[in-house]
Amino acid sequence: MSDNQIYDVIIAGAGPAGSTAATLLAQYGYHVLMLDKDQHPRFHIGESMLPMAEPIMKRLNIDWSCGNLVKGGAEFIDEKTGRRTFFPFEGKYKTFQVERSVFDQRLFENAIKHGVETHEQEKVTHVDCNTERVNIETDKANYQGRYFIDATGRNAIMGRSQQTINKLDKLGKFALYKHYKLVNNLTTQALFETGNIEILLTELGWFWCIPLTNQRLSVGLVVQKDAPSDLKGADLFNHYASASPRLTELLKGAELLTDVRTEADFSYFNEQRHGVRYACCGDVAGFLDPVFSSGFFFAVKTAEMVADRLHQGFEEQREAEADLHNSSDEIYQTGFQTMYLMIERFYRSNLVHNLFFEAERAPRVKEEIVAILAGDLWTDDNNFQQGLLTGRNNIAMFDS
Repeated sequence: MSDNQIYDVIIAGAGPAGSTAATLLAQYGYHVLMLDKDQHPRFHIGESMLPMAEPIMKRLNIDWSCGNLVKGGAEFIDEKTGRRTFFPFEGKYKTFQVERSVFDQRLFENAIKHGVETHEQEKVTHVDCNTERVNIETDKANYQGRYFIDATGRNAIMGRSQQTINKLDKLGKFALYKHYKLVNNLTTQALFETGNIEILLTELGWFWCIPLTNQRLSVGLVVQKDAPSDLKGADLFNHYASASPRLTELLKGAELLTDVRTEADFSYFNEQRHGVRYACCGDVAGFLDPVFSSGFFFAVKTAEMVADRLHQGFEEQREAEADLHNSSDEIYQTGFQTMYLMIERFYRSNLVHNLFFEAERAPRVKEEIVAILAGDLWTDDNNFQQGLLTGRNNIAMFDS
């Protein structure tokens, strides 16, 4: 960078949020620098996508059907009672199960194709946002810009430095997960033909089963209650996986592709998501328990919101105003709060048994639940969502 060059936007983090924001801003014609402390490709959990991410993929000129498995919907199963319910994604938009290391790299390379300047393996060490400009220090250089976007995921540069990250308790505590390559039989064929994510309820929490291309399966155990003290890591995962008839059936003869991995403390909220010449998007703004697969969707949706509002701010010469993102942030909070309340009820109010398994009796309510699970979080006519947001404990499921 020459001494007199100032970028329009500097983005820290080149995951889905950073790459989405960078691409959209480049499409608007801005000079964007995107920095990342790591390098693509890199492993990432969260393979199950929501349909409402498709319009954003179209804006990015990404064909996300390429190389990915169609996701038909979400199935919730209680193996103890044999009860199950299925929520199909049959609306306007399609969705997929993706291999995140491959797909995240596609988003990153797409940003480059749109003219974004990228530096990998360069860590941001200090951020100074003032009314005049943005000054960014890394472990390799210093940069200046008109605006800064924090898309550093759970590293959350701005949130950690400002101490505005608040953990959300009483959701999942941690997750253990593995990848397998399944044998080809009638059971596995049926799974891959539908592409459905399966949620298996356990006494400890729940399992996810996410089918991927090439006969692969992502399996994760999310622990919500206190685990037996004598079981840790792989032993804990294996104990509960072997107790599941469905997993025993699916994993018979399977090849283990990865050792057990762990994610912990994954539910939190950032109370300060924007300020003078900066905004946060993706996991920096907040992250929720993965039961409804909202992580990737919120990453790209918040990136879209930030990019569009920032473009408007540049047009109006208001980019230095601390309240620039107030209106779009209110919209974001509606969606985030909706999903948070759904997850809270999943754990604390036995949402699956008390509502999901009964929803077949109330088609309207089932449609409204499907809308939320699909990421359609900003409509005025979803009564179930309004009940969540207004705190109504008794939602009229069976009204005529």
